[in-house]
This record gives sequence, structure tokens and C-alpha cells, in this order.
Amino acid sequence: MEDTPIKRALVSVTDKTGVVEFARTLEDEFGVEVVSTGGTARTLTDAGVRVVPIEEYTGFPEMMDGRVKTLHPKVHGGLLARRDSAEHMAEAAAHGINMIDLVCVNLYEFEKTVADPEVSFADAIEHIDIGGPSMLRSAAKNADSVTVVTDPDDYDLVLGEMRTHAGATTRAVRRELQLKAFETTASYDTAIAIWLGDQLDTEESARQESPVTPDEFGIYLEKLEDLRYGENPHQTAAVYRFADGFASLVSSDHPLAAAPQIQGKPLSYNNYLDADAAWSLVREFDEPACVILKHQNPCGCSMAADVTTAYDRAFACDPKSAFGGIIACNREVPYNLVEHFADKNKQFVEVLIAPSYTPEALERLARRKNLRVLATGGTGDHAALELRSIDGGMLVQCVDTVSEDPSTFIVPTKRTPTTAEMNELLFAWRVCKGVKSNAILISKGRAGIGMGPGQPNRVDSALLACKRADEACARMGAEPGGYACASDAFFPFRDNVDVLAEHGVTCIIQPGGSKRDDESVAACDEHGIAMVFTGTRHFRH
Repeated sequence: MEDTPIKRALVSVTDKTGVVEFARTLEDEFGVEVVSTGGTARTLTDAGVRVVPIEEYTGFPEMMDGRVKTLHPKVHGGLLARRDSAEHMAEAAAHGINMIDLVCVNLYEFEKTVADPEVSFADAIEHIDIGGPSMLRSAAKNADSVTVVTDPDDYDLVLGEMRTHAGATTRAVRRELQLKAFETTASYDTAIAIWLGDQLDTEESARQESPVTPDEFGIYLEKLEDLRYGENPHQTAAVYRFADGFASLVSSDHPLAAAPQIQGKPLSYNNYLDADAAWSLVREFDEPACVILKHQNPCGCSMAADVTTAYDRAFACDPKSAFGGIIACNREVPYNLVEHFADKNKQFVEVLIAPSYTPEALERLARRKNLRVLATGGTGDHAALELRSIDGGMLVQCVDTVSEDPSTFIVPTKRTPTTAEMNELLFAWRVCKGVKSNAILISKGRAGIGMGPGQPNRVDSALLACKRADEACARMGAEPGGYACASDAFFPFRDNVDVLAEHGVTCIIQPGGSKRDDESVAACDEHGIAMVFTGTRHFRH
């Protein structure tokens, strides 16, 4: 049917935004009979809207604590009957089934319920909507005749259609709403399935070192916004967030995608990639820390007694590369940190991301109107799993974090690191995880002063890292050498150690595991270097 007049509507909503005005307009302006249930019926009645209660309409009471109220032939027969079928209409008449022309339903807030970490299993189960999705599916299946509304934002669309088409809606609009209804039920059911899977995985995960990857993994994304372009101007792009209920394994406690943007231009595709890498790395540290990242690599990183000092030390690592980079902090940003990068260093910054900002800092930041400022609200835990798209599918893996217990490390060299060296190595080990493989990270004074990222061989990475470390020391007026070195994977040959020793490295941390480890150990002993094997690799491709 092209234009279908609406004479009877069934209204049952959890989100009651605008529902009184919508139902009143249906009734007063178009003479629609409104059938309603439970709390929605009470809300409408209290507002003076005439309502036929569902139990009166079906002749059957709501029962079993409301679990059964709309699961009735007079409801679903009125939704599913084909108006162009004489047989359907005769059967409906024989059984006293009236037609329902519009369904306005939104569902129990299951996702919001299970987002509460204190929710019980029994309470979560009671928030699984059965009647609502059933009505939406019945109405949407019969969209040739029935208008289905799942979103308060569509109330004006439906009323506008009815005003334009003598109380009817067009097939084109009903088809749009049909799609939206099935997207809603698909998202809702998948959220329930993911949550139930999480409950089953809890005991299994407790027995394993890493979270369980499910056999089936449903995700549902909501578009946040279209981006100007992708990595390059000729590529279209958009940013999405995981819908409520779909982020339990793949989103952290304070995810980048949910961080409010306080000011600045919209983030670009590359801004999001770099901001995510910086935010992931800075959360590795318990003490105040700052990461300055450029093109997916931390060109500056430091821990300190306060976040401003951490910034100063991170900037000093490589001021040239810091220009146009991303700054990420794991503490509230004070005024003096903004003053240091904006006034003292005159650093051009693409994105600043932190848990929060003092009012004075925000006032100063506002003078840089194009600077993108994100506030995550906290740091919290990383996600359990991460996803990467490939042609025709996705790769899913446990998120890589530095969680090794230093008491399990092995020192294969004659010399054991001093306490100061071990503290420096642990810092370098965390920073190295954020560097693209093959990764070498040189640190001194808990600042990453030399980075060798992404070279085809590890010796070239070591040479590059040492060159940058020497340049940083010269720039800061510090004595070169006395460096700690972290390598994200093992040394295949001793030449790595020889290069590092030549440039003043005194201690090394690496996974170990090469068949030539004994050669690297011997080289360390020759040069008086202390080396630590962690037993864990941290590649970042």
C-alpha cells in the first residue's frame, strides 16, 4: 500500500522523551486511537491523553511481573495481517482482531543496566525486553501497511508525513523506519549475546593468562561523525564508536572515542590514530607521565614528580620532532604545563589529551582556538581485546600491556643491574612497547631520549636511537653515555650489543630467546654491560 492511514497506534516506550506530545497530536489532530502499556499508559493518562490500556484491548491481563502483556494474537495479528489479503482480513474479523497501523516502541535499557559493574545476573536478565522487539519485528515485517517508530527523533517525521498525506504515511518513509527497526533489534540482541558470552567467559578467563576470544564476535558501531578525509585527501573516512553493550572487551574504561572534545577543530583520521597511540602509551605509567607522539612513535616520553616536569623532559628529548605532535598526559593538566608548551616552547600541537584540565589551563588553552583538546575523565584499564581490519575479515588479539613481574626476569650477564639501572630499564621497557618494530629505545633519567623505530634490521634501529640520544645530550648540555636500552624483541646477533656499547649503553632489557643469546651475553660481559631477559616480546607493527 502506498499511503496507509493511521487509525490505531500502540505506544510502549522506555525513553519517554516527547511521547506525550506525540500521542496527544496523534489523538487530537488525527483522531488516532492510542493503545498503551504499563508505565507509558500511566504517563499518557496523567498528561490527559486518552488511552486504551493493553489489558482492555486484548481482554487479557498483564501477568508474570509484566513479562507477558503484548505477546497476544490481538497485538501481533493486528500488526502482521496483510491488508491486501482477503483471507488475512477475514481471519482477523473472525477472531476479533483489529488492525494496528503504527507501533511506537523503544526497548528496556539493557545496555545501560549491564554497564553498572554491580548489576546482578538476575537483574540483567529482567532487563531483556521480549515484547518490545517482538512488536518491532512484527511491525517492521509488515511495513507495507504499518509504520514503526523506534526513536523519539522520528516523531516529527511521522507527524509531518501525516499532515502532508491526510493522516497517512508513505511507503518510502515506512521503509526507512523498517530498516531502523531491524537495526535496533539486531543491535539489542547482539548486545545481549555479547554480555551473556562475557558471563560464560569469566571463569574460563580466570584460568587463563589472556581473555578468551569468542567463537563468534558481533560488534555494532555508531557513527560519531564524517571526517574531512582519511589518511590522504582522496580517501573518504568517518569515525565510529562501539555502541552501548558492544564495548565490554574492546573498549577501555576511558576510551578515546568517547572523550569529550573541549575545543578545537574536528579531529582528522591521522589525529585519531596518533592520539590513540599516545593515549595507550601514557596510561602504562602509574607515576605522572607525558608522551609526545608523532606519526605513531613517541618522540618524547618521561616520568617525573609532576606532569609539567614530565612534559618538559619529554619535550627536551626531541624538540624538532615534537613540533606538530600529540601531547598525552596521565594527570590533570595545570596552567603551567600549557604555559610551557604554548609560551615558553611555542610548540605547535595538533591534539592535547588528558583526564582533565584546571580552569586556568582551559582559559589559556582557549587562546589556541584550533588546538584540539580532549578530556577522557580518567585513565583506567585498557581494553581486553583489540581489532584490526583486513581484507574480508578482522584480526582480534588481546591488548598488549607491560604486565610482566620483574621478579621473574633473568639476568644472564656477569654484572647485575644496579637498583637505579633497573628502575631506568623498567621505564625504557614501557616506552619501547609504544615504538614501532623493530624498536630500540634509549633512556636516561627516565626520559626516552633516543628512539629507533621501524627499521628493517635491529642494528639500524640501534644506530638511529643512539645517534638521537647523543644529540639529545648535546642539546641539553648533558654528558653522553650512561644510557639504558630497551629492545622490543631479542637480538639475533651480537652486533647490536657492540653498537650500543660503543655509544655508552650500560644496561639492556630485552625478551631474550634467540638461539644466539649466548653471543649477546658474551658481548655484554666483554663491555661490562648488565642485561636483563624479560621473557616477553612487545612487537608493535
